[in-house]
Amino acid sequence: MAEHLKRFDTDTPQINTGDTAWILVSSALVFIMVPGVGYFYSGMARSKNAVSLVFLCMIAMAVVSIQWILLGFSLALSDKSGNKFIGDATYGLLLDVADRPHPNAPSIPANVYAIFQCMFAALTPALALGGAAERIRIFPAIVFTFVWTTIVYDPIAYWSWAPNGWLFTMGSLDYAGGTPVHIASGFGALAFSIILGKRHGFGSEKFEPHNYLNIILGTSLLWFGWFGFNGGSAVAANGRAGMASSVTHIAACMGGLSWSVVAYFRNGKKFSSFHFCSGAIAGLVAITPASGFVAPWAALVFGLVAGVCCHYAVDFKEKFGFDDALDVFAVHGIGGMVGNLLTGIFASKAVAELNGSYIDGGWIDHHWKQLAIQLAASTSGAAWSFVITSIILLTLNLIPSLHLRIDEESELHGTDVAEMGEHGYKFAGSHLPLRSVNSPSTMESGGAARPATLVSTDQQSVKSSISEVAEKQVEGTAVNAL
Repeated sequence: MAEHLKRFDTDTPQINTGDTAWILVSSALVFIMVPGVGYFYSGMARSKNAVSLVFLCMIAMAVVSIQWILLGFSLALSDKSGNKFIGDATYGLLLDVADRPHPNAPSIPANVYAIFQCMFAALTPALALGGAAERIRIFPAIVFTFVWTTIVYDPIAYWSWAPNGWLFTMGSLDYAGGTPVHIASGFGALAFSIILGKRHGFGSEKFEPHNYLNIILGTSLLWFGWFGFNGGSAVAANGRAGMASSVTHIAACMGGLSWSVVAYFRNGKKFSSFHFCSGAIAGLVAITPASGFVAPWAALVFGLVAGVCCHYAVDFKEKFGFDDALDVFAVHGIGGMVGNLLTGIFASKAVAELNGSYIDGGWIDHHWKQLAIQLAASTSGAAWSFVITSIILLTLNLIPSLHLRIDEESELHGTDVAEMGEHGYKFAGSHLPLRSVNSPSTMESGGAARPATLVSTDQQSVKSSISEVAEKQVEGTAVNAL
């Protein structure tokens, strides 16, 4: 069995209470990333879709958690299966998962490891659903989430992390989910955006974030949770966990700065909180597969390259005409591939040795074929996710009760009202004065201010009007009121 992901400090499996406590805390940290994604997505979307995006993330967590108990953990991480592609039913219903450790985490109980990995599984389809934002029905999304987790996420996780997975035994280095989480969700979102088609008005209207505070809040929750996401993947409280946490923070900082600087010179020398937040997440995505393998100085490179590459990748959707509403493909798909490939260059034997593990390293340790292995892992994960996601979506669309897309009128009203009968923003009346909007969203790409838009807080106009003018009024009011 490959040694490169050995997480423990001795070869004698023994439950360690400190390690167990750290992984329980890390599970809670990763949990908070799910609503973090929801708030980030809701801020990027138009106000009439804000609630449904947070709800989709939360309900995805519930669906995946049930799937994980029923069969997901066993399919994704069974150590009893001799199959190189998928696990077996050994741990179905978690019946054979108790205090005894799992080979991937020999110093903590297997049930603690199971709940920690459950949070990873729950986060991934929530990310992928961003590719269908503002136009997907909720009930088919629930069905999709269960099926997608079973036949897309679970196999890729097994390849990457299970003791007999084919990528794991080949020597692929993926510390915390570059391929199973980010590449899988990014290319799944790309399939979503292509098969569901464009939002009405895409290309002729300018869709802009409606709430920058939600974007900042979501980014903060994600950044906070990522310390458990990467640091917890050591599945022990040791120096390697500390290193993973350190490089995570460094890459996020550099990613936010590099994206912001590039955008500053491309957009009329105006800074944007949205650009910084997007870059920080790109840095976090890129460092994920490398977090337990690279030194702090290398994290600067990961953040820099990811911030620049993912920034320019956002242009793809306009150039090639697919409507990835929330840039999931650019940030997670491309960011995950950047991180995987850079891991093949900067993975260090010395970092792995912090907990007694051994790897051949990457190019900096003269292990030249590691980059090719990382490329194989990236392309196989991307291809599997894109193709199988497409098949799932096309199949669901053939079932009358499970057609994916809402109708045009519902899309104009917004998914909050059409799918949930709820509003993200309600105002007490029209006693507030008209206000002009002078936020980053009123700035043209060249930096020139557009004419200020007068907005009203009249509740009836928010609820009843489906015109674009009314939508801009709601969005402007939300920005000023918050």
